[in-house]
Amino acid sequence: MLGGKKILLGISGGIAAYKTTFLVRLLIKAGAQVKVVMTQSASSFVSPLTLSTLSKNPVLLDFVNEEDGSLSWNNHVELGLWADIMLVAPATANTLSKMANGVCDNLLLATYLSAKCPVYFAPAMDLDMYKHPSTKNSITKLESYGNVMIPAESGELASGLHGEGRMAEPENIIKFIEKHLAEGLPLSGKKVLITAGPTHEAIDPVRFLGNKSTGAMGFELAKKAANLGAQVILVSGPTHLSIEHSGITLVRVTSAREMYEACHKVYPDMDVAICAAAVADYRPKHVASEKIKKKEGNMHLELERNPDILLSLGESKKHQFLVGFALETQNELENAKDKLQRKHLDAIVLNSLKDDGAGFGGTTNKITFIDKNLEIKTFGLKTKPEVASDIWDEIISRIHA
Repeated sequence: MLGGKKILLGISGGIAAYKTTFLVRLLIKAGAQVKVVMTQSASSFVSPLTLSTLSKNPVLLDFVNEEDGSLSWNNHVELGLWADIMLVAPATANTLSKMANGVCDNLLLATYLSAKCPVYFAPAMDLDMYKHPSTKNSITKLESYGNVMIPAESGELASGLHGEGRMAEPENIIKFIEKHLAEGLPLSGKKVLITAGPTHEAIDPVRFLGNKSTGAMGFELAKKAANLGAQVILVSGPTHLSIEHSGITLVRVTSAREMYEACHKVYPDMDVAICAAAVADYRPKHVASEKIKKKEGNMHLELERNPDILLSLGESKKHQFLVGFALETQNELENAKDKLQRKHLDAIVLNSLKDDGAGFGGTTNKITFIDKNLEIKTFGLKTKPEVASDIWDEIISRIHA
């Protein structure tokens, strides 16, 4: 949700400023670009050098920089226009009052007054200060301007008292902003199941039956869904890919039976399910407990059917919008339509290995989207993130119809 966002962190002078080192690290980890502007008093609680190192940007404290005998100006208007989000944390009682009443006596406040982006503020002060009517008035006035408060938490305060007024913990600030950003998005409140990658069916402790799927398409679908506001469960077979997103729960499995169980465990609660995994149709009937040694002559494996995950989800479908994938090499359209109807799907995504740049292992894909009414839409060759966007556009247009 924060990936690629430009976040301007304003730090005012309270003991909670020490938490901003952790906050900056979490923002960077979430994929955001971070710049820091702080008051002079804040620099007494946390080092500008530390924050500059963590954010990989200079930390700004005043309107004018003096360096090697020369002067330069920190342009608060440019800072305010640069940001996608401004976050004031900690927001002390003093800074809250100044923000609410248009007082502009430092760079942080001047930047706040110039900001055109959403502004979040995380109050931090002692118990009695937080409860004081003037503080409540400041908060009410700021919210009336469209600013968003990240509520203070309860706990031990710097004074030794115990109560409300602690700045929200950095991880909770991140969660709050991501949840707030998700509100109103097309998939906000939706629960999505996505399968990805291959399955490995054991022959012996060191060998398996598998395929060339990398899981890239499924992972891109999961990222896109989460960025559109969904809570995603991504069930992935063996793959080198990893994913970090507060909206995605990654469940790693190995075999088709493990994937079957993981999917059915959560499927009843899902709103949308996309089966993008390349699941093995068969598995060895007997798995050797020791490594099979090479012998003269041929080796014969007896195979048995794996459970059909997509068919079983289709047969138990109630309110879910269910999407399958079809990778074909011949009679592509006819086979995809047959799979769509036979497995009780709401839509199917067709790939053809005859199309250059489509299929496993690459960074691109070429798809045809077919819904249950046999409405067909074909897309050109695109990158997999672009394909994920196209697939979700088609799904969203139907679940909101």
